[in-house]
Amino acid sequence: MKYAYCDCFSGLSGDMFLGALVDAGVPVETLREQIALLNLPEPVEIKVEETKRGALRACSVEVITGESHHHRHYTDIVRLIEDSPLSDPVKRTSLGIFKVLAEAEARVHGTEIEHVHFHEVGALDSIVDIVGAAVGLDVLGIERLYSSAVPFSGGQVQTQHGTLPVPAPATLEVLIRAHALMTPSPAQVELVTPTGAAILASLATFERPNLVVTGVGVGAGKRELPWPNIFRLILGESAPEAEYPLVLIETNIDDMNPQMFGHVMSRLFAAGALDVYLTPIYMKKNRPATLMGVVARKQDEPALARLILSETSTLGMRVQPVYRYTAQREFRKVETPYGEVAVKIKMLDGRPVQAMPEYDDCARIAEEQNVALSDVYTAALLAGSVFVKDTGR
Repeated sequence: MKYAYCDCFSGLSGDMFLGALVDAGVPVETLREQIALLNLPEPVEIKVEETKRGALRACSVEVITGESHHHRHYTDIVRLIEDSPLSDPVKRTSLGIFKVLAEAEARVHGTEIEHVHFHEVGALDSIVDIVGAAVGLDVLGIERLYSSAVPFSGGQVQTQHGTLPVPAPATLEVLIRAHALMTPSPAQVELVTPTGAAILASLATFERPNLVVTGVGVGAGKRELPWPNIFRLILGESAPEAEYPLVLIETNIDDMNPQMFGHVMSRLFAAGALDVYLTPIYMKKNRPATLMGVVARKQDEPALARLILSETSTLGMRVQPVYRYTAQREFRKVETPYGEVAVKIKMLDGRPVQAMPEYDDCARIAEEQNVALSDVYTAALLAGSVFVKDTGR
């Protein structure tokens, strides 16, 4: 699993995040091509250059537009993204970030989310920052984002609403909703912008992960400060050794319509569960029942426990700490007589030892082409075997 850790040493803005993504390996041309799919009302230029902040090098990204009118309705931005030919993952990530911003703006201004008008965040450069962030994370294959605490600075900032305190009200509301960690900073300037806060609130967990570091991208802030005004995006992969802290949540259910279990399982996975399983058991008075087990990260335990209590008939559950061993994995595409299929490559000690076709891909192709699922699966299994080398086992 590919991770990224946001080191917000000097805060975060949308252009700092973009700079770190480009520095980490996202091709600028790919970024430009994907942004062009938005069919924006005016042309935008993405300017990238190597620079320094203090004694440290960094990548500066500037989005240049000729736009003077910055007001856009939240629903207009949603429509702009949904109507574009961007990939579904990029759309989901972009819309998630904008929704976080819209909810914060609605709270700050005492209105409904449907009536929110963005000012600075509705400008074309901010739209490019947010969609570009979604594109970059997708290109790098980041599956989980983490973040350090963000600096808690003071002072004032000039906005379309006039002079506002720092953190700006929308930024503070976003951070509150994300239960973000904040650490005092002597700066009397805005270090965390609404866009930067929303990226973290929508995508990141505020903790340091265990990871094997594979790279870093450094983005430059616009201001010159007494310290290097940079943001670092540290890339890594989960170690193949034991993963912890994890928890196992279990509950016995003997009085619920079994049709509900599929729905509950889907909700649990969507809420962060790593694994969900159902086991037939017998309870008191020889009643047939179901044991529901959920393996999850410790930080997701409260939300998952509440979901189980609200979505099932159980009155309580057991929770115990566990750990697990996992193999590294990669996803590749293989060509078959029926089309392209994704295969999951299992890695041990850096060597591929198994290649298994993705069931959903095989099932979709079998249905589209009206062929046997087993034929598609076997063809993909054969094609994927080229990735597996002799491990000497």
